[in-house]
Amino acid sequence: MLGSKIAWDDTVLPFQLDQSDVRGRVARLDGVLEQVLEQHDYPPVIEALVAEVALLTAMIGQTIKLRWKLSIQIRSDGPARIIATDYYAPTADGKPARIRAYASYDANRLDPNGTAYDQVGKGYFAILIDQGEGNKPYQGITPLTAESLSRCAEAYFAQSEQLPTRFELAFGRSTLAGDDEKWRAGGVMLQKMPKASPSAAPLESTSDESLLTASDILDGDDFENWNRANILLDTVDPLELIGPSVQPTDLLVRLFHEDKPRVFDAQPVAFGCSCSEKSVRNSLSIYSAKDIATMTTEEGTVSADCQFCGAHYVMDPKTLGFEAKAKTDGDAD
Repeated sequence: MLGSKIAWDDTVLPFQLDQSDVRGRVARLDGVLEQVLEQHDYPPVIEALVAEVALLTAMIGQTIKLRWKLSIQIRSDGPARIIATDYYAPTADGKPARIRAYASYDANRLDPNGTAYDQVGKGYFAILIDQGEGNKPYQGITPLTAESLSRCAEAYFAQSEQLPTRFELAFGRSTLAGDDEKWRAGGVMLQKMPKASPSAAPLESTSDESLLTASDILDGDDFENWNRANILLDTVDPLELIGPSVQPTDLLVRLFHEDKPRVFDAQPVAFGCSCSEKSVRNSLSIYSAKDIATMTTEEGTVSADCQFCGAHYVMDPKTLGFEAKAKTDGDAD
């Protein structure tokens, strides 16, 4: 069991069901999720939302290419105002992808007796893909609907990509024998493989009334195959998703053995933040000396904290903004 835990924690395993023309991913997050959440002191309901979005980000992000960045943003008028995650694709084959996440919430409006999703109000679910310098970023948006953020993600793919998609997730605090209590999460993502030449264009409406479902997109054998894969996934147990006693490969065989699942190389995932003093300085470079003065503390410094990892930067105001009068230590003469 221990070997299984070590081998599969913090990984995303891509697979394909050749008989059904369905692709998918099995994800397990352990240390990554613990590192994401330990950067902050979130209430349990906010921790649960961050855990869910981090797991979605790992599975969705695994599809993007090397050096690209995928972000998920949930913004609502409820107590949970913002949940934001970033997935940085591996910089080279064999390297881990990196994930970071944070949440902004109104503590006075949280309902401690409600579910995590009860803290989310009206708003939108967005996926943004940064394809690198010189390329226009992609953005897709769908309204917050259904009963969970994973169902909102399904609606996003049906609406923006016209790809029937299913997520089955499990997450929470668990205690293994001889170990401390920690966060664990696991899930399975199913997605109907797209046709070579889709006949319909993605919809842009963000109205609840126009949201698509699988039955709107598929028919005939395609719908039957998709429906069968979903029925099989319905039999999964939450403990099978989280692990670590059940390996992802064994889980796929149990669920989909008739569809002959074919697995590909697993993608390792690590916690990672892209913040730096240089990036903070760049973000402040648009401000005048007068603006910088309003940010300067009584101690004569300008400070900034990273929302994702909590890194704290303290800088000399004379070196900031487009009217900077002094150089930093890293500046060339």
